[in-house]
Amino acid sequence: MTSPTRRDWELPASAVTPEALFRSRRQLMRDIAAGSILAAASPLMASLAGSAFAAEADPSAHLYPVEHNPRYVGGRAITGEKFVTTYNNFYEFGSHKKISEAAQALKIRPWTVVLDGLVEKPVEIGIDDLLKKMPLEERIYRHRCVEAWSMVVPWSGFPMKALVDFAKPRAEAKYVMMETFLDPKTAPGQKQHWYPWPYVEALTMQEATHELAFLVTGAYGKPVLPQNGAPLRLAVPWKYGFKSIKSIVRFSFVSERSETFWEKVSPREYGFWANVNPEVPHPRWAQSQERVLGTSDIVRTQLYNGYAEFVADLYTGLSGEPLYM
Repeated sequence: MTSPTRRDWELPASAVTPEALFRSRRQLMRDIAAGSILAAASPLMASLAGSAFAAEADPSAHLYPVEHNPRYVGGRAITGEKFVTTYNNFYEFGSHKKISEAAQALKIRPWTVVLDGLVEKPVEIGIDDLLKKMPLEERIYRHRCVEAWSMVVPWSGFPMKALVDFAKPRAEAKYVMMETFLDPKTAPGQKQHWYPWPYVEALTMQEATHELAFLVTGAYGKPVLPQNGAPLRLAVPWKYGFKSIKSIVRFSFVSERSETFWEKVSPREYGFWANVNPEVPHPRWAQSQERVLGTSDIVRTQLYNGYAEFVADLYTGLSGEPLYM
């Protein structure tokens, strides 16, 4: 029997991340979680993680690190955690990239998630109760921002399909609308009345149940930090980063497509689909290359961010749609 062709994002981790260092960090965190290293080692763990932010206050911290799924790898070296956690878009806390400290104001507990719309029965569930019901794993994904920079992140979380199955949508549901929190006292960016708060994004049901659609609850072997979308964010690696909505509080299953946040703000520049395509420029800049965060590298952008073989069939018959904006 011949062995199956290995997919681009199924490269062995040894070929993708020269990171004995990253793996040793994860093992260290496993040892700490198991109690084999004294709690006094936590400053060392924080130092090794390369992040100025601690996740100890998150009550889900004991769940991490989770088992790595070798099916999903990033195709190049994992981006250093200090870059991923300090270079952030999160307009709720400001339109600049240095919002990581301000985002610590986000209260991640209590946090409830609503599943409503065209479902058998609407549900409101606490994030920790939801985590108990979901199959947590780690996946390494590429992330391509519409601003032409990129990174590779070891996300932890669960397939979005698991959440869809839990919600039990009715047959007439065609889209999943997602909504982030609304709290202008905590997030000063939400006081900017020219933005249509709260942040809203959406996927088709086919996209939401695709194996690559992933709901993130952790990163780098720990709970995901506020600036990266705690306690629950989306990762759809074949789309531009603005589709990966952060800090989600609601999933609504609907039959009709509504405008998303950036469609309302600037429909000429940001559309519903937002699939990565190097041949389709943004109205204000080219998309053919990307700057790799934390390095001086400029690399060629790939169609669907390198995942074309696996997601292109989602868009057959949609030639009239602006799929790449």
